[in-house]
Amino acid sequence: MAALSCQFYCAIHRLHGNAKIRPSFSCSASAQPSQSNIKVVINGAAKEIGRAAVIAVTKARGMEVAGAVDSYFVGEDIGKVCDMAEPLEIPIMNDLTMVLGSISQLNETGVVVDFTEPSAVYDNIKQATAFGLKSVVYVPRIKLDTVTALSAFCEKASMVRAG
Repeated sequence: MAALSCQFYCAIHRLHGNAKIRPSFSCSASAQPSQSNIKVVINGAAKEIGRAAVIAVTKARGMEVAGAVDSYFVGEDIGKVCDMAEPLEIPIMNDLTMVLGSISQLNETGVVVDFTEPSAVYDNIKQATAFGLKSVVYVPRIKLDTVTALSAFCEKASMVRAG
């Protein structure tokens, strides 16, 4: 039996006395937890925040960068793009579906960290969930209708399916 689950929550950030609500999502399709490192795919890897995430993941215990997706620097090593001392031997790809497919075949715990555009988030989360990976999303300027659609998707995906 596999469990599909998604969570929707709003994070409140205060800056100079102004409160901003930022919607956040966590979606997963999980089976047995893995004892190996969590495989992390950074979507939007060439952006400044994506490069910072790559560096943070490489320094974190229990995680490893398993894929880098972006439309810039395609084919270049993400370690070099991040100015790391050693290359990670992970080329930046421009096809999220291909990266998710290769990661899902490993049958290990995986997560997609998405720093893309508001118009792409819904489809990215659906793809990651379909491949059995969890999603963490940071996308400023996301529209309310996208938040509503993601909330509905997360609610539907939270059902347990026998398989």
